[in-house]
Amino acid sequence: MTEAASEPSRIARGTPEFRRAAAALAAGGFAIFALLYCPQPIMPAFVNEFGITPAQSSLVLSLPMTLMAVTMIATASLSEVIGRRAIMIAALAGSAVATILLGLATQWWQVVLLRGLMGVSLSGLPAVAMAYLSDEMDGDAIGPAMGLYIAGSGLGGMVGRFVVSAMTDWGSWRTGLVVMGLFSLTASVLFWYALPLSRHFRPQEPNVRALLGGLVRESRDAGLRLLVICAFVLMGAFVMIYNYLGFRLQLPPFGLSQTAIGSIFIVYLLGSFSSARMGALATRYGRRRVFPAGIGLMTLGLCLTMFDNVPLIVAGMAALTAGFFGAHAVAASWVGLRASPGGRAQAASIYLLCYYMGSAVVGWIGGYVWSAGEWPYVGGFAFGLIGIALVCAALLARVPPRQPD
Repeated sequence: MTEAASEPSRIARGTPEFRRAAAALAAGGFAIFALLYCPQPIMPAFVNEFGITPAQSSLVLSLPMTLMAVTMIATASLSEVIGRRAIMIAALAGSAVATILLGLATQWWQVVLLRGLMGVSLSGLPAVAMAYLSDEMDGDAIGPAMGLYIAGSGLGGMVGRFVVSAMTDWGSWRTGLVVMGLFSLTASVLFWYALPLSRHFRPQEPNVRALLGGLVRESRDAGLRLLVICAFVLMGAFVMIYNYLGFRLQLPPFGLSQTAIGSIFIVYLLGSFSSARMGALATRYGRRRVFPAGIGLMTLGLCLTMFDNVPLIVAGMAALTAGFFGAHAVAASWVGLRASPGGRAQAASIYLLCYYMGSAVVGWIGGYVWSAGEWPYVGGFAFGLIGIALVCAALLARVPPRQPD
């Protein structure tokens, strides 16, 4: 029997293994976004309780994302040595525990420290999950599986924000964070139980020189460079809009409660739908056609948020969210196709480094933009970032594919 004949088949779409893997990755995506973003709508509460500025309050998002982005390359590379599954499980469990401990925090520095530790722990999931999909999934299954992973992310982001917002109004933000930590700990158990064992992973010897060489090699691809620019600007614009929407809606003429503001995050459900749907459409019609459509939908949504009308703002946030998650699902699955066979984890970590750095850097800068001119300035800054992504999408259409995309 030849080596090719003895090679186990990859996970095909529609099989029981695909459903197990999709359920596990959706649970992982749920946990990562729930843990990362649950403090976002209560940033004004941190300002009031700890006497800090809006820009300082953004540290609860920008710091964990920065640390996650920076350490992601190391954890993704470590997964090439010891395997994907163990690292992802440990990342989820450790991050959930750090969030539970936030319930004991009484000083701002304690909140910041625990959020930073959570970011380091969580670095073991995003890039490794993308590498796992590229390793184990059949080519036609990667797009839909990535879409379902990001759909879980959208649901987690919605649930985390709403639960913590409501509990802040009804009692304490500390209780809300503990509840989300316990919820995510349960998701990590589901992840461990359901995720199929790796069958195509081949461990590599630890080699720092090879790691650096792999990062350089993958970064030379013109398509990947354009994708990471899109990741930075789109994620940055998306997070900035959500960061400071709560500040806007608490001011006149709106004066909304924390619970009412948190309920707007229900539009994240549209992100869950659009990521799964656009992932499938990209497989059918091509990523070069579907990707710009997601960015265009973001642009339309941002336009609607500029009106001082709550229904229009909600409609705009729905379109913005659907467009962002759809574009991200397409881009994330595209990265695996553009990567070389031995560099999938490195390519994924480069993409996600820029993705989360966009959130951290632009989210932090957005605090100063808000202080300078409130929503008109924030919206104008976001329009500029999305415009950069549209230019990159047009350039991507001219880059020859490494694999069919």
